[in-house]
Amino acid sequence: MDAELAALAASGATAVVQLMAQDAWTTIRERVLALFGRGADRTESVSAALDETRTVIASSGGRDDPRLVALTSDWRDRLLELLQQDPAPAEELRALVAHASGRPSSVHNVITGAKVRGPVIQAHTITGDLHFG
Repeated sequence: MDAELAALAASGATAVVQLMAQDAWTTIRERVLALFGRGADRTESVSAALDETRTVIASSGGRDDPRLVALTSDWRDRLLELLQQDPAPAEELRALVAHASGRPSSVHNVITGAKVRGPVIQAHTITGDLHFG
């Protein structure tokens, strides 16, 4: 399991650093903060580290910049420590890696305890009314 967590942490760190350079970083940033939990001290330190990393990325000379390699390594270590303390965020990290690579993450739903006679809708966010018929 440690090897799997280490591989996930490494690909997660690469994904986080890659996603920092994108326009949708604000949304992704919130997802990364959520991985680390709700503790105020922890969230503040992770938030500051994300901002510092993003500043370095903005001034970097591209993928071969040694600072990016060091930052990716730092985030790999942070993510590995997080996953070793609590593997619960692993699935969200996998989804983040899939998002960074352009692959859709897999979803599997099971409905139990009810007889469903109609459509079942899965959605991230629905705004407004939803009507069938």
